[in-house]
Amino acid sequence: MEAITDITSAIVLLLNFIIVPGLSYGSQLALGALGITLVFGILRFANFAHGDTMAFGTMVTILATWWLQSKGVSFGPLPTALLALPVGILFTILIMTATDKLVYKHYRRRKSQPVIFMIASIGVMFMMNGIVRFIIGPNDQRFLDGERFILRARDFKATTGLSEGLSIKVSQGLTIVLAIVLVMALFWFLQRTRTGKAMRAYSDNEDLALLSGVDPDRVVLVTWVLAAILATIAGTLYGLDKSFKPFTYLQLLLPMFAAAIVGGIGNPVGAIVGGYVIAFSEVMVTYAYKKVFVYLLPSSLEPSGLMQLLSTDYKFAVSFIILVLVLLIKPTGILRGKVI
Repeated sequence: MEAITDITSAIVLLLNFIIVPGLSYGSQLALGALGITLVFGILRFANFAHGDTMAFGTMVTILATWWLQSKGVSFGPLPTALLALPVGILFTILIMTATDKLVYKHYRRRKSQPVIFMIASIGVMFMMNGIVRFIIGPNDQRFLDGERFILRARDFKATTGLSEGLSIKVSQGLTIVLAIVLVMALFWFLQRTRTGKAMRAYSDNEDLALLSGVDPDRVVLVTWVLAAILATIAGTLYGLDKSFKPFTYLQLLLPMFAAAIVGGIGNPVGAIVGGYVIAFSEVMVTYAYKKVFVYLLPSSLEPSGLMQLLSTDYKFAVSFIILVLVLLIKPTGILRGKVI
């Protein structure tokens, strides 16, 4: 009986510190990687401004959230930020479409190489980062309200009698549910609607799509709108789950690109798979397994060290290592995207 209890406690530990956080973080990376892979697949360049686009959309959502909170508006047990999300999405769409008209459209007319677009996106990245820092500042900003937990560790302990508690935050549950809904909606749009089919045709063969009557300006506009929606929602969910700090979203660029490339750049399904691969790799490699082995091994074999492969300070190194290995071994990614 004691052995079963120990095994169950070890499983709860893994759920609490690996499975649930991995699913939540993986969902955030998947949504971010989807925006990157849409732009790459349809507009054919690596958008390095995507992380700071997420920061911009989240910033507007935070400002709208603070305004709603000052007026006494709330969303019950759910975060008020959900009510403010449409405002953040609208402003992000406006700035992304304006950036396209002012920057990227010029290079499209000149038929510039993808590397030129990439360099231009780096300039846009610095511009967006400066705007966000100027408006909201460089420090942590918290905007989560409502209930914090779906399941509290102490309630779990009291119910099960186990020594380990399982906690699930509202932000984690929201992230997973919204990611599922958004992915289903996006795939329905791409597979079932006329505009979605035009976007896929434009991505597969631009010249043939234009000969078939596809409007390139409409395809570009819809691509930026979808990227703005995904970026704002992903950024807001990440901010609710952790906290909002502009520089953090610049750091997220590496794992998001890694997710898109590992899954198969230009392949939406690959972006989702890659997001979870990167997230679980980071969480599993940086977790200290000592307590798990204490439950599973006899007392004479209990480890003395933390049983941690890498410190959490180096979690982004995991993304970089996986990215390099995939580019060396299988450049098309797990699900055969476009070759970089």
